[in-house]
Parts: sequence; structure tokens; C-alpha cells
Amino acid sequence: MPALSNWNNEPDVLVVGAGFSGIYVLHHLRKLGYSVQVFEAAPQLGGVWHWNAYPGARVDSENPHYALSIPEIWEGWSWKERFPGQKELREYFEYIDQKLDVKKNISFNTRVVAAHFDVETSRWVVKTEDGRVARPQFFILCVGFASKPYTPDFKGLDKFEGICHHTSQWPQEGVDLTNKRVGVIGTGASAVQVIQEIGPHVSHLTVFQRTPNYALAMGQRKLDVERERKRKVLYPTIFRRQFQTPTGFDIEPVAKTLSASTPEERLLHWEDAWARGGFAFLLNNYKDLMLDENTNREVYNFWRDKVRARLHDPRMQEKLAPTIAIHPLGAKRPCLEQTYYEVFNQPNVTLVDLNECGISEITSKGLLTEDGFEHEFDALVLATGFDSLTGSLTQIDIRGIDGVSIAEKWANGVYTNLGMTCANFPNMFFPYNAQAPTAFCNGPSCIEAQGNWIVDCIKSMKENNLTAICSTSEAEADWRAQVMGIGDLTLYSKAKSWYMGSNIPGKTVEHLNYAGGLHTYCNIITEIAEKGYEGFRLYRAGEKVSLAA
Repeated sequence: MPALSNWNNEPDVLVVGAGFSGIYVLHHLRKLGYSVQVFEAAPQLGGVWHWNAYPGARVDSENPHYALSIPEIWEGWSWKERFPGQKELREYFEYIDQKLDVKKNISFNTRVVAAHFDVETSRWVVKTEDGRVARPQFFILCVGFASKPYTPDFKGLDKFEGICHHTSQWPQEGVDLTNKRVGVIGTGASAVQVIQEIGPHVSHLTVFQRTPNYALAMGQRKLDVERERKRKVLYPTIFRRQFQTPTGFDIEPVAKTLSASTPEERLLHWEDAWARGGFAFLLNNYKDLMLDENTNREVYNFWRDKVRARLHDPRMQEKLAPTIAIHPLGAKRPCLEQTYYEVFNQPNVTLVDLNECGISEITSKGLLTEDGFEHEFDALVLATGFDSLTGSLTQIDIRGIDGVSIAEKWANGVYTNLGMTCANFPNMFFPYNAQAPTAFCNGPSCIEAQGNWIVDCIKSMKENNLTAICSTSEAEADWRAQVMGIGDLTLYSKAKSWYMGSNIPGKTVEHLNYAGGLHTYCNIITEIAEKGYEGFRLYRAGEKVSLAA
């Protein structure tokens, strides 16, 4: 068995994942003097930004929001673009290591495959793919919400003789698609980025679309280094402010409904929000955008007309920006784009509507549609998404004190307390996952809010000689009811999307994100902690953890 570097088999805390959240909790726990071990499946830092090697991979949260608020990092780092690409993000993570020396606590190429809680010792037993075992007191799964790729069960996929990759499993060295015939299945976030990146360079591009992406104009630009340096005086304020807004950005909804505004007021506001770029048009819209179908329809119509003005072909206009919305704007994750719609004006681009003619099978030469036509390709891009939110955890065999795995526990619906813990899974935390503000929030903002709570919880337990903390079943049921209740007030259920788990066959369709806003979420979790971790049972040394009531 090969030697494993940076190994501590009985740390206070074991963290799985070395992306934003893993690094954040590692840094803060280490500052408190606790021993921390991090297991990372990749050979480098970055989490999703190591794996995102597909053409055009780029963030869609503008900076400084898509970054850690740790002063040792931001004080000396300057972003080159408003929305950085993968290369710059990799450089950022290497800079983090230069400043914080995080790699000394990280074991790379180490994939966790199983874990269970030992009630006799009040420690987790965590097993890796290469047979190693660690026994931490606390177990923090910083695996994100999109680490389990999903590929539909396409008949004949193994027969294809050309290049074929899922966007999340793209070769690190890249793939040259210049002058090749390329098929892209899907029109989600990675597909939009791939399509606009490769469209001008391939000999022919065929896009297989089931649902159009209501993409928003990114408004990308280079950043002036000197201007950003001067702006850093505001960074501490910006980072504090992100916990006071619904989405972790410095953008808030208009404080009134659409019907309370005049037509002139609406149009001028929409034009301003659109010109700002990024998510401003969505997040700085009227407060009933995701609550009222009439409001949503009016906002969609504005978006539709903006997009149609960029498309030359009436058929493309209808397929990419339908006259009547297929689902509410924002009910599926909107992506940010730069030249996505212009690609469809090119003569070498074909759009296949899978609602009219589905995929029959994959062949050795390409893809056969139900009309009997074989589309031939040199390369096939599977932009088919993820088993989002729950899949990141359920792909690991994690078992609670009752012997039930997290996959079994969530088979018929997700139950968590605060979107960070589960009953019968003591001392286990999972930031940026199911039933938290996760997908409705700027990633690092959510990560830091939850990371701070987890670090403070562990600190409180250590200082009070407590060995275990575990959610009660009652608190878990109450949190689920809150998540579902708030979600049911919104329009999110009116679209088939990974927000609801409906992109995965057989998966329970339900609200997988907390829709009450990051600011409200922060107030709730802070109050829970201040009340002595109300809804949790705390155990002292020598007291055996029992099943949740």
C-alpha cells in the first residue's frame, strides 16, 4: 500500500473536501488549536474548480463575493476578471496555500468511501478507498452540492468510437475540438459555457435541448487592478453585508411588488438591472418575482425580448426564448452567458429539440434520434448535470448509530436539522448541501455562514467538555416542515429541475433548498446556538450516545 502523506488517523476533526468550505473550516479550526485532517479525492486544491476543466469553465458569482473573506488572502490577491475562469481560480487556490499553508493538513488522492459512528468511543470511523481508517471526533463533509455526475442511461453509449466526456469528468490536459463535429447533450450551466466557447471553432455543432436555458447576460469585463486595490478598504464591510441579504450578494429585491409600480418605473428599473449584468436582473427584481406568476410572466417577457433581439432565425427565437414561458423565470437555475445566443446564429450550428424528437440511442458514429436520423460526431459532450445536493453525500456509505445509511434515510425525502446535521448522525456536519440556502445563495457566503456556526459549535463543545452533539428527530422534522412550507409559497415547484431533485429518475421530488434567504437563515442558526443548541442533545464524557427520540 503506498504511503499517504500528511496523515493523522485520530484528529479532532476530519474534513472531507479541499474546496472553499474545506479550506475555510480547516483554517479556522486550526487557529483554535485543534488537530484537523483533510481528505481530498483530487490531486490538488480547489474542489469543483479542480474538476471543472471543460472548455469555458467560469464562475457566475462576481468578485469579491466569490472568494473567502480571510484577510490574509484578500489583502494581497487581485482578481483579473469580474467573473474569473478556471485557470485564475486554480491560481487563487495555490495563492491560498502560499498564505495559509493548508496543504500540510491535506491528504490528496484520498477518497472517502464509508463512515460510521462508534458509540463506545464517540468517534467516527472513516474509511478511504485505499483501505486507510481515520477516527476523528468530528466529521465535516465539505463535498459541495454537485459532486456526483449524472449521465442518463443512453442505449449504446459504450459503442461510441469518438471522444466522449461528461463536463465534470473532462480530461485535465484538455481536448482539442477545433474543426471537429461536436454534439452537446444538455443546455444547463456547463453546456452554456461549452457551447459559447467551442461554437466558433468547431466544424459543426449540434445541441440537443430539452428545455431552453433562460440565461442572463454576464457583463464580463477585465478589472482594473489599481481601482480594485483602492476598493479593498470596503471589503470587510462587503463581507459582513453578505450575511444580511437574501442571496449573499450586495443585491436585494425591490422592496415592493410589481403591481405597486408603474409601467414606466418597471421598464426603467429592468433596463438598469439588465445593464448591470450578472444576476442583478434576477436578484434586484420585484419582491414577488418568485411568488406571483403574473409578475414572473412580465419579467420573463422582458427577458424574452432582450434575447430574441440577438437571434436572427425565428425558429431559434422560439426554441431559445419561447413566446410563452415554459416555466417561471428563475424556477430553474439561470446561467450567465457572454455569446451563447450569437452561437445559434452561426450556419454551422444545429439545435435539436428533444421534445419533438428524442434520443433513440448512441451509435459508434454518433447519435440516432427517434426520426431515424443519425447525427455523426467526432466528439460527444455530456452536459447532463448532477445528482445535486443529496447525491454528494449519498454516494458515500455513511451510517448513523442506528445502522441506517444517509442514502437509506433520505430515500423517501430529505430530513436534516438546519441543513447541516442529521438525527442519529452525531458530530457530523455538512455545509453547502441539502435544505440550506445553498443553490439560492452565493457559494462562499453560504459556506462561511455555516462554517462559522460549525466551528463555533465545536469550540463550545470542547470548552464545555462535551463529547457529542446530535439533532433530535423533532427538530429535524420541524426544519423539514419549514423548508417545505417556505418552498411551497414559491414558484420553484413549477419547473422540472435539480432544485427539486426532479432531474434524477426515481428521486423524491421536493424542495432541496431553503428559500427563506441567507439573512433569515443566519438569524435562525445564530439563535439556535445562543439558546444552547436548542433542538440538539449534548453528551458529556462517559455518556453513550443514544438513538434520537
